[in-house]
Amino acid sequence: MRYFIKLAYNGTNYHGWQYQPNAASVQETLNKALSVVLNSGSSDSGQAKQIDIMGAGRTDTGVHAKEMFAHFDFDPMPLSVSSLVHKLNSFLPKDIVIYDIFPVKDDAHARFDAKKRTYEYHVNTFKDVFSQDKSWHFHQELDLDLMNEASRILFDHTDFQCFSKVNTDVNTFDCTIFEAYWTRGTAEQGADKRENDKLIFTISANRFLRNMVRAIVGTLVNVGLHKITLDNFNEIIKSKNREKAGFSVPAHGLYLTKIEYDYI
Repeated sequence: MRYFIKLAYNGTNYHGWQYQPNAASVQETLNKALSVVLNSGSSDSGQAKQIDIMGAGRTDTGVHAKEMFAHFDFDPMPLSVSSLVHKLNSFLPKDIVIYDIFPVKDDAHARFDAKKRTYEYHVNTFKDVFSQDKSWHFHQELDLDLMNEASRILFDHTDFQCFSKVNTDVNTFDCTIFEAYWTRGTAEQGADKRENDKLIFTISANRFLRNMVRAIVGTLVNVGLHKITLDNFNEIIKSKNREKAGFSVPAHGLYLTKIEYDYI
Protein backbone atom coordinates (compact mmCIF):
# COMPACT_ATOMS: atom_id res chain seq x y z
CA MET A 1 0.00 0.00 0.00
CA ARG A 2 0.98 3.60 -0.47
CA TYR A 3 1.00 6.07 2.42
CA PHE A 4 1.42 9.82 2.67
CA ILE A 5 3.38 11.41 5.52
CA LYS A 6 2.72 14.96 6.69
CA LEU A 7 5.76 16.37 8.45
CA ALA A 8 7.79 19.46 9.30
CA TYR A 9 11.46 20.13 9.96
CA ASN A 10 13.99 22.72 10.99
CA GLY A 11 16.52 22.57 8.15
CA THR A 12 19.46 24.09 10.03
CA ASN A 13 21.35 20.81 10.49
CA TYR A 14 20.58 19.31 7.07
CA HIS A 15 21.99 19.67 3.58
CA GLY A 16 18.50 19.96 2.17
CA TRP A 17 15.71 17.46 1.70
CA GLN A 18 17.26 15.23 -0.94
CA TYR A 19 19.69 12.40 -0.18
CA GLN A 20 23.36 13.43 -0.24
CA PRO A 21 26.11 10.76 -0.29
CA ASN A 22 28.38 12.54 2.21
CA ALA A 23 26.04 14.82 4.17
CA ALA A 24 22.95 14.58 6.36
CA SER A 25 19.61 15.09 4.60
CA VAL A 26 16.01 14.99 5.78
CA GLN A 27 15.12 12.29 3.25
CA GLU A 28 17.89 9.96 4.41
CA THR A 29 17.02 10.52 8.08
CA LEU A 30 13.37 9.61 7.42
CA ASN A 31 14.32 6.60 5.30
CA LYS A 32 16.37 5.18 8.15
CA ALA A 33 13.71 5.90 10.78
CA LEU A 34 10.90 4.32 8.75
CA SER A 35 13.01 1.29 7.88
CA VAL A 36 13.86 0.64 11.53
CA VAL A 37 10.37 1.25 12.94
CA LEU A 38 8.39 -0.57 10.26
CA ASN A 39 10.66 -3.59 10.08
CA SER A 40 10.88 -3.89 13.85
CA GLY A 41 7.08 -4.05 13.92
CA SER A 42 6.90 -6.87 11.41
CA SER A 43 6.59 -10.44 12.69
CA ASP A 44 8.09 -11.78 9.48
CA SER A 45 11.80 -10.98 9.33
CA GLY A 46 11.79 -11.99 5.67
CA GLN A 47 9.81 -8.84 4.90
CA ALA A 48 12.50 -6.52 6.24
CA LYS A 49 13.45 -3.99 3.61
CA GLN A 50 14.77 -0.48 3.14
CA ILE A 51 12.00 2.11 2.96
CA ASP A 52 12.51 4.85 0.36
CA ILE A 53 10.33 7.93 0.59
CA MET A 54 9.52 10.42 -2.17
CA GLY A 55 9.10 14.04 -1.10
CA ALA A 56 6.81 16.68 -2.55
CA GLY A 57 9.82 18.85 -3.37
CA ARG A 58 13.47 19.55 -2.68
CA THR A 59 14.43 22.17 -0.15
CA ASP A 60 18.02 23.42 -0.21
CA THR A 61 20.59 23.32 2.57
CA GLY A 62 19.35 25.19 5.64
CA VAL A 63 15.80 25.73 4.35
CA HIS A 64 12.94 24.85 6.71
CA ALA A 65 9.55 23.23 6.10
CA LYS A 66 6.50 23.97 8.22
CA GLU A 67 4.55 21.56 6.02
CA MET A 68 6.01 18.84 3.82
CA PHE A 69 4.42 15.75 2.32
CA ALA A 70 6.13 12.54 1.22
CA HIS A 71 4.97 9.07 0.25
CA PHE A 72 6.25 5.53 0.76
CA ASP A 73 5.09 2.00 -0.03
CA PHE A 74 4.75 -0.76 2.56
CA ASP A 75 2.54 -3.83 2.62
CA PRO A 76 1.21 -4.91 5.01
CA MET A 77 1.14 -2.06 7.55
CA PRO A 78 2.21 -3.72 10.83
CA LEU A 79 1.27 -0.80 13.11
CA SER A 80 -1.71 1.45 13.64
CA VAL A 81 -1.16 4.93 12.19
CA SER A 82 -1.27 6.64 15.60
CA SER A 83 1.24 4.17 16.99
CA LEU A 84 3.52 4.62 13.98
CA VAL A 85 3.44 8.42 14.29
CA HIS A 86 4.29 8.16 17.99
CA LYS A 87 7.15 5.70 17.44
CA LEU A 88 8.64 7.72 14.58
CA ASN A 89 8.57 10.94 16.61
CA SER A 90 10.32 9.13 19.46
CA PHE A 91 12.96 7.77 17.09
CA LEU A 92 13.58 10.86 14.94
CA PRO A 93 15.85 13.74 15.99
CA LYS A 94 14.24 16.76 17.64
CA ASP A 95 14.30 18.87 14.46
CA ILE A 96 11.94 16.59 12.47
CA VAL A 97 8.31 15.95 13.44
CA ILE A 98 5.67 13.67 11.90
CA TYR A 99 2.12 15.06 12.07
CA ASP A 100 0.16 12.38 10.26
CA ILE A 101 0.38 9.22 8.14
CA PHE A 102 -2.55 8.08 6.01
CA PRO A 103 -3.25 5.63 3.15
CA VAL A 104 -3.76 6.95 -0.38
CA LYS A 105 -4.39 5.47 -3.82
CA ASP A 106 -1.57 3.31 -5.14
CA ASP A 107 -0.84 5.80 -7.92
CA ALA A 108 -0.89 8.91 -5.68
CA HIS A 109 2.40 10.83 -5.89
CA ALA A 110 3.61 13.37 -3.34
CA ARG A 111 5.60 15.34 -5.91
CA PHE A 112 3.70 15.11 -9.18
CA ASP A 113 0.20 15.43 -7.70
CA ALA A 114 0.94 18.65 -5.80
CA LYS A 115 -1.07 21.51 -7.33
CA LYS A 116 0.22 24.44 -5.31
CA ARG A 117 3.21 25.14 -3.09
CA THR A 118 3.66 28.12 -0.79
CA TYR A 119 6.88 29.55 0.62
CA GLU A 120 7.57 32.32 3.11
CA TYR A 121 10.77 34.30 3.48
CA HIS A 122 11.32 35.88 6.91
CA VAL A 123 13.33 39.06 7.45
CA ASN A 124 14.06 40.77 10.78
CA THR A 125 14.95 44.45 10.51
CA PHE A 126 16.21 44.56 14.10
CA LYS A 127 18.80 42.14 15.48
CA ASP A 128 17.09 39.16 17.15
CA VAL A 129 19.41 36.80 19.01
CA PHE A 130 16.62 34.22 19.34
CA SER A 131 15.99 33.76 15.61
CA GLN A 132 19.44 34.00 14.07
CA ASP A 133 19.04 30.65 12.28
CA LYS A 134 15.35 31.17 11.42
CA SER A 135 15.21 34.67 9.94
CA TRP A 136 17.52 36.91 7.91
CA HIS A 137 18.65 40.04 9.74
CA PHE A 138 18.65 42.97 7.29
CA HIS A 139 18.87 46.38 8.93
CA GLN A 140 18.55 48.75 5.97
CA GLU A 141 15.27 50.55 5.33
CA LEU A 142 13.16 48.94 2.59
CA ASP A 143 10.35 50.47 0.53
CA LEU A 144 7.74 47.76 1.12
CA ASP A 145 5.08 49.43 -1.04
CA LEU A 146 7.43 49.48 -4.01
CA MET A 147 8.43 45.85 -3.37
CA ASN A 148 4.76 44.86 -3.45
CA GLU A 149 4.32 46.70 -6.74
CA ALA A 150 7.26 44.74 -8.13
CA SER A 151 5.80 41.49 -6.75
CA ARG A 152 2.68 42.02 -8.84
CA ILE A 153 4.82 42.15 -11.98
CA LEU A 154 5.57 38.45 -11.40
CA PHE A 155 1.98 37.64 -12.40
CA ASP A 156 2.65 38.97 -15.90
CA HIS A 157 5.25 36.27 -16.57
CA THR A 158 5.60 32.49 -16.67
CA ASP A 159 9.27 32.02 -17.63
CA PHE A 160 11.49 32.60 -14.58
CA GLN A 161 14.84 31.41 -15.89
CA CYS A 162 16.47 34.59 -14.58
CA PHE A 163 15.76 33.42 -11.01
CA SER A 164 16.94 29.83 -11.51
CA LYS A 165 20.29 28.29 -10.74
CA VAL A 166 22.33 27.84 -13.91
CA ASN A 167 23.08 24.37 -15.29
CA THR A 168 19.96 22.94 -13.68
CA ASP A 169 18.39 19.82 -15.21
CA VAL A 170 14.83 21.03 -15.87
CA ASN A 171 12.82 20.77 -19.07
CA THR A 172 11.09 24.10 -18.62
CA PHE A 173 11.51 27.30 -16.63
CA ASP A 174 7.77 27.99 -16.74
CA CYS A 175 5.91 28.43 -13.44
CA THR A 176 2.45 29.78 -12.68
CA ILE A 177 2.54 32.17 -9.73
CA PHE A 178 -0.71 32.50 -7.75
CA GLU A 179 0.35 34.82 -4.90
CA ALA A 180 3.32 37.10 -4.20
CA TYR A 181 3.25 39.79 -1.53
CA TRP A 182 5.08 41.34 1.44
CA THR A 183 3.60 41.94 4.88
CA ARG A 184 4.96 43.69 7.96
CA GLY A 185 4.38 42.40 11.48
CA THR A 186 5.59 42.13 15.04
CA ALA A 187 8.95 40.51 15.75
CA GLU A 188 9.63 38.52 18.89
CA GLN A 189 12.66 39.85 20.74
CA GLY A 190 12.92 37.67 23.83
CA ALA A 191 10.60 39.22 26.41
CA ASP A 192 10.05 42.21 24.13
CA LYS A 193 7.96 42.55 20.98
CA ARG A 194 8.89 45.11 18.35
CA GLU A 195 6.17 46.23 15.99
CA ASN A 196 6.94 46.42 12.26
CA ASP A 197 10.34 44.75 12.68
CA LYS A 198 9.26 41.54 10.94
CA LEU A 199 8.93 41.34 7.15
CA ILE A 200 7.48 38.25 5.47
CA PHE A 201 7.38 37.56 1.74
CA THR A 202 4.75 34.99 0.75
CA ILE A 203 4.73 33.35 -2.67
CA SER A 204 2.64 30.50 -4.09
CA ALA A 205 3.04 28.70 -7.41
CA ASN A 206 2.37 25.38 -9.10
CA ARG A 207 6.13 24.70 -9.09
CA PHE A 208 9.41 26.40 -8.22
CA LEU A 209 12.86 26.32 -9.79
CA ARG A 210 16.03 25.74 -7.79
CA ASN A 211 16.95 28.87 -5.82
CA MET A 212 13.97 30.72 -7.35
CA VAL A 213 12.41 32.15 -4.19
CA ARG A 214 15.71 33.30 -2.71
CA ALA A 215 16.68 35.00 -6.00
CA ILE A 216 13.28 36.70 -6.27
CA VAL A 217 13.59 38.00 -2.71
CA GLY A 218 17.12 39.28 -3.34
CA THR A 219 15.99 41.11 -6.46
CA LEU A 220 12.94 42.57 -4.66
CA VAL A 221 15.26 43.80 -1.90
CA ASN A 222 17.17 45.72 -4.57
CA VAL A 223 13.84 47.26 -5.61
CA GLY A 224 13.15 48.14 -1.97
CA LEU A 225 16.57 49.79 -1.70
CA HIS A 226 15.80 51.82 -4.87
CA LYS A 227 18.76 50.22 -6.63
CA ILE A 228 16.55 49.07 -9.50
CA THR A 229 13.21 50.37 -10.80
CA LEU A 230 9.99 48.54 -11.55
CA ASP A 231 10.87 48.69 -15.25
CA ASN A 232 14.28 47.21 -14.45
CA PHE A 233 12.60 44.39 -12.54
CA ASN A 234 10.34 43.62 -15.49
CA GLU A 235 13.26 43.69 -17.94
CA ILE A 236 15.30 41.36 -15.70
CA ILE A 237 12.55 38.72 -15.91
CA LYS A 238 12.28 39.14 -19.69
CA SER A 239 16.06 38.78 -20.06
CA LYS A 240 16.06 35.16 -18.75
CA ASN A 241 19.58 35.92 -17.52
CA ARG A 242 20.49 34.95 -13.94
CA GLU A 243 23.38 37.41 -13.92
CA LYS A 244 20.99 40.33 -14.33
CA ALA A 245 18.85 39.36 -11.33
CA GLY A 246 19.71 40.14 -7.72
CA PHE A 247 21.61 38.17 -5.11
CA SER A 248 20.25 35.05 -3.39
CA VAL A 249 19.23 35.80 0.17
CA PRO A 250 20.43 33.38 2.89
CA ALA A 251 18.67 30.01 3.09
CA HIS A 252 17.85 30.11 6.80
CA GLY A 253 15.04 32.65 6.31
CA LEU A 254 13.13 30.44 3.86
CA TYR A 255 10.20 28.19 4.81
CA LEU A 256 8.08 25.80 2.77
CA THR A 257 4.72 26.43 4.47
CA LYS A 258 1.99 24.67 2.51
CA ILE A 259 1.48 22.03 -0.20
CA GLU A 260 -1.94 21.50 -1.72
CA TYR A 261 -3.48 18.48 -3.45
CA ASP A 262 -6.89 17.82 -4.97
CA TYR A 263 -7.49 14.87 -2.65
CA ILE A 264 -6.16 16.21 0.68
